[in-house]
Amino acid sequence: MKRKVAIQGVEGSFHEEAVRSFYADFQIIPCHTFEQIYKEMESGRADAAVMAIENTTSGGLIPNYELLRKYGRKIKGEVYLSISQNLMALPGQRIEDIKEVRTHFMAINQTLDFFSQYPHIELKESENTATSAAEIAEKGLKGVAAVASRCAAERYGLEILAEGIETYKQNFTRFLLMDDRIEIPQEERNKASLCFTLPHKTGSLAHILAFLSFYEMNLTRIQSLPIPGKSWQYFFYIDITFESYQRYTQAISAVRPLIDDLQILGEYRSGADIHVF
Repeated sequence: MKRKVAIQGVEGSFHEEAVRSFYADFQIIPCHTFEQIYKEMESGRADAAVMAIENTTSGGLIPNYELLRKYGRKIKGEVYLSISQNLMALPGQRIEDIKEVRTHFMAINQTLDFFSQYPHIELKESENTATSAAEIAEKGLKGVAAVASRCAAERYGLEILAEGIETYKQNFTRFLLMDDRIEIPQEERNKASLCFTLPHKTGSLAHILAFLSFYEMNLTRIQSLPIPGKSWQYFFYIDITFESYQRYTQAISAVRPLIDDLQILGEYRSGADIHVF
């Protein structure tokens, strides 16, 4: 059955490419913001969602960590998508004709070296790479270009003026899948995302990390965010990978007495393409 999948942005975005890693048959539910994707799931207008969480060049999308905690939708999968950025505009134009480029702030960060060659071009942030491409096509904007995927150029009839303009070619974005219909068997789970707080005591985080290491948990990411209304106290978001689900459950049992407000955001397969539908 075709799944209705909410993404931030529109068709032709990198989010749509990530959706294709999970589903063979789907319908995109476009959203203006990342929080809206959760609203679409809550209302029933979307069955699932795919959301970017971090990039190897630009780092983490910090507000999205808070959304994971706030809404409690379990992570059921992840995919690392190779990101190739392309400069595109209405057909018949040259780079010299472009005065303004619109794209997402992460795409700007990933292409600054390229645009340093063209000081006459003004870089403007937009809500999404593909949205910028769509707007140029729909409004017939000359002298304006977008940075987006090749898929966006093809979908909106734009001409690629320069391809692969990202500074670092090893440029990947990690996307998370939320779909309550999916259940990953315990024996196939080898990664978990957790959120917790700690007592305001010296060495509290070091103790947690020591326990995780003892139980052979591999810490792949840690992110801290302030707790609103509590000065100098933080939510800690961590990703861990493991070879034994039993050892993972033992590790969780061992650290529970030392932490507060533990929330398991998801247990899933590391970097795996699910292809269940």
